[in-house]
Amino acid sequence: MENLKRLVKELSAINGASGDEKKVREKIISLLPADVKYTVDNLGNLIVEKKGGASPAKKLMVAAHMDEVGFIVTHIDDDGSLCFAPVGGVLPYVVFGRQLAVNGTVYGAVAGKPLHLLEDNEENTQPKISDLRIDIGAENKEEAEKLVSLGDYAYFTSEQADFGDGFMCGKALDDRIGCAVMLRMINGNLPYDTTFVFTVQEEVGTRGAAAAAYTVNPDIALVLETTTACDISGVENEKKVCVLGNGPVVSFMDRGTVYDRELYALGFETAREIGVKCQTKTTVAGGNDGGAIHKSAGGVRTMAVSVPCRYLHSPNCVIKETDLYDTAKLASALMEKLGAINS
Repeated sequence: MENLKRLVKELSAINGASGDEKKVREKIISLLPADVKYTVDNLGNLIVEKKGGASPAKKLMVAAHMDEVGFIVTHIDDDGSLCFAPVGGVLPYVVFGRQLAVNGTVYGAVAGKPLHLLEDNEENTQPKISDLRIDIGAENKEEAEKLVSLGDYAYFTSEQADFGDGFMCGKALDDRIGCAVMLRMINGNLPYDTTFVFTVQEEVGTRGAAAAAYTVNPDIALVLETTTACDISGVENEKKVCVLGNGPVVSFMDRGTVYDRELYALGFETAREIGVKCQTKTTVAGGNDGGAIHKSAGGVRTMAVSVPCRYLHSPNCVIKETDLYDTAKLASALMEKLGAINS
């Protein structure tokens, strides 16, 4: 499983916001075994066909998204600072004062109105991202235009780190974790033929999954994700959503999907059989590619298995390694069960 951790770190270090997933996709392709067939559709989804020991009773698809949240340059001010917009759901308070890299080569700091200039009513108000700027050290607009162009992507530059009792942090764990788990499955032995889809543009509305699900036309889909954990000081009871160290999260409902009830139960049943912890979300929140997949074509029976993650969509997502490993074990065990479903 240590190889899985290294793979997560390798994939999450690559920049790839929605619409800019090419480098992530190329890396994943380079790690595919020689005996699989793959295609890249017009949106950029990577669709991989992996032969297993038998044909499943119902067509199986496993999905995880390649894209991460990021930013895009929208305007260059006369003073050389950059206006920008979020790509995906990013809150201003995780952006202010951070270092970003534009195109991976031009570094800047996110700047806003300084503390001593704030009015009384502004001190306790979160700024809007439209009021922030990226300071790249340019003297004026002309100098900045030599370095960046409108439409350029910008990314968090935080370092990956291991800390505490088996914790790890870094950017883009959402959802390079799911991609890494799928790669591990593809490079192993499968009980049944399975289609794996590395999707694009999940963070801006599950757009890639919508297209890919129509192409694959599966009967049953397993979505591998990360999901919000709020198990931190000051948060009580159900508002914690899920807890790091309590194993993979099998969801019954989120803002985009009411998951198949039998598959939801199957997740917990399978976890008990293989001896791993398993939990659900205690709040109906968030969403993932399942929202697009389950209602595609004639409908798809869908389940989601996620790694609990603190500080999602920030430069320092935090997970517990045991949850990563148990999610990989559960996903592999589920393939035995899902392939045998015949109704």
